[in-house]
Amino acid sequence: MAPSFSFLIIILFVLFNFFFISQSLNFTYNGFNSSSLLQDGSSLIEPNGALRLTENKRNVIGHAFYPTPIPIFNNSPNASSFSTYFVFQIIPSSANRGGFGLAFVLAPSPRFPDPEPGHYLGIFNSRNDGSPSNHVFLVEFDTMNGHEENSDTEGNHVGINVNGMKSMATDSATFAFNGTRENKEIIMESGTPIQAWIEYDGHRKILNVTLSPLLNPKPATPLMSENLDLSNYLRSSMYAGFSAATGEKVSSHYILGWSFKLNGMADPLNLDGLPVKPIEKSPRNNAKARKVLIVTFSVLLLFLLMVLGSIFLYRRMMKFEHLEDWELDCPRRFRYWDLYKATKGFKESEMIGIGGFGAVYRGVLPTNGTEIAVKKIMSNNSIQGIREFAAEIESLGRLRHKNLVNLQGWCKHKKDLLLVYDYVPNGSLDSLLYKSENVSTNFLDWEKRFNIIKGIASGLLYLHEEWEKIVIHRDVKSSNILIDGNMNPRLGDFGLARFYDHGKISHTTNVVGTIGYIAPELTRTGKASTRTDIFAFGILLLELACGRAPIVFEMDRDVILADWVVECMQVNSIFDAVDVNLKSDYVVEEMEIVLGLGLLCSHPKEEKRPNMRQVMKYLNREELLPLLDQLSSVGSRRSEEITSRLLALGLSDSIITNAVHNSFSEGEMSSSSLNTGR
Repeated sequence: MAPSFSFLIIILFVLFNFFFISQSLNFTYNGFNSSSLLQDGSSLIEPNGALRLTENKRNVIGHAFYPTPIPIFNNSPNASSFSTYFVFQIIPSSANRGGFGLAFVLAPSPRFPDPEPGHYLGIFNSRNDGSPSNHVFLVEFDTMNGHEENSDTEGNHVGINVNGMKSMATDSATFAFNGTRENKEIIMESGTPIQAWIEYDGHRKILNVTLSPLLNPKPATPLMSENLDLSNYLRSSMYAGFSAATGEKVSSHYILGWSFKLNGMADPLNLDGLPVKPIEKSPRNNAKARKVLIVTFSVLLLFLLMVLGSIFLYRRMMKFEHLEDWELDCPRRFRYWDLYKATKGFKESEMIGIGGFGAVYRGVLPTNGTEIAVKKIMSNNSIQGIREFAAEIESLGRLRHKNLVNLQGWCKHKKDLLLVYDYVPNGSLDSLLYKSENVSTNFLDWEKRFNIIKGIASGLLYLHEEWEKIVIHRDVKSSNILIDGNMNPRLGDFGLARFYDHGKISHTTNVVGTIGYIAPELTRTGKASTRTDIFAFGILLLELACGRAPIVFEMDRDVILADWVVECMQVNSIFDAVDVNLKSDYVVEEMEIVLGLGLLCSHPKEEKRPNMRQVMKYLNREELLPLLDQLSSVGSRRSEEITSRLLALGLSDSIITNAVHNSFSEGEMSSSSLNTGR
């Protein structure tokens, strides 16, 4: 009996601890030097540990949030009780009043969509202010009146808000003086630290807000006590933190210490050890000081006007910023400000893709309305590295072919390298091939697919044989092929490309590329060549014909596309490999060429692969593909005849059992091994 009772006690203890831990969250910051807050905007932690939300500048925003979301409901239909205690300090820019205040915030995300400064306190904007979809609760400590009014006036009040800046309850900033009911005003932007308590009783649905000067005890009577059911507004998990903003009037907003507890009272702070900011002193208000200030200001203003005039004249003469000698041979260099305006400040809504080298944004040039695509690449390279990069840009800028994405120009701004390309409206081939089967306007029928194949083959022929240098792309794949408004393909993303002279041998020895498209010899030697591009092109042909990715996880194993096509061929069912979405609506002769050419180009032995000029001849039917040679008319072609020809080419039997399953699979490596040389 005793052991059973002990076991029961242990179980209850474990369950109690689990329940208690899951229901409570508690943290305390006496200064923020060792914190890991989520910050953005002008927010920063100063050396003394004070959290500065905004500085004395116009129209700035600062956010700081606890990094872990708070389980506000804890599997209950009602929002949990919570308590938070913090000390803030608002220092105006001068003896005059500033603005606009700060707020304690519970929000579903530590980032807000297009927040505006001023009265919106960096939380909302004129479009979403008051929207029920915000799910934001805040207590504002506002130093400026005038929201939704024609003019701003001095304000010194506390407001309780849900989903917008229109307070459901508001009161002047006061505290109960010396334990009495006599309220005394607290000037929140006097520069002195102020204590604030926000306490929510989830059972009684009551919210209390209390203020007090720094060294005063907490008043027994709260400033505000409102009936409020937060269950109607909050989500299951919320981020807790602070937001502040300035407008035309400015103040510095600080948080000096902060504690928070879910289902309990927040811990006290060490008031003696808080990083209090000194109050800025205004200059003496006498005639002599004013004269000195006016003279100094006039001299500085004159000097500033001279500097600005010189810069303006210099830019008018140079048009762009100074170019070093090594930059002069590059394609057009864009002004950063033009690209910034074209992409709306590299706004997230304008992002159209993310690659291994950076994000790509859609833009419209303000000078002529041309649509562009801007790739923003972060670079920590040395000057020598940037010069080498610029040399490659110079080469890429001279590549011109209807089936390549043309590089219009570039820009270097601080640590960012920006490449400007033609904008291609229909996106990447893989998005159309795999995500648009039911969208009739973008569905890739066989005619479009065959046109894409011929276009990419023409582009690769230009790169390999027809341009002044040999260009190895090194990352031919469906996601790097963009489709223009006329459904013509353009090969893009030359971030891995390498150039060398005709008649020379490539010395590239880094294994780069994408799993599934990597030629077997590349994984052994690391040496890229035009034949490794052709291998990837062969996989692309099979991908377009079969509507399948190069490697697909099926039946608890990775199925390699080339192996699967050969297996279909072995059992005399090669046309079973064709994409079912085509519904037999394709030209049989063209499908035979594409399937056969795909297998031939992706042959595990590089010497068996044709070059791009031969590929073009096969696609244009100027020459018969070896596996189709001597076959009879379309009506009598049989899979067994194709199989016999493939056997003669070494694409079946021993190749399948000994080479294909090994050599094709040599591209299966961890993605980390592909990072070298990018």
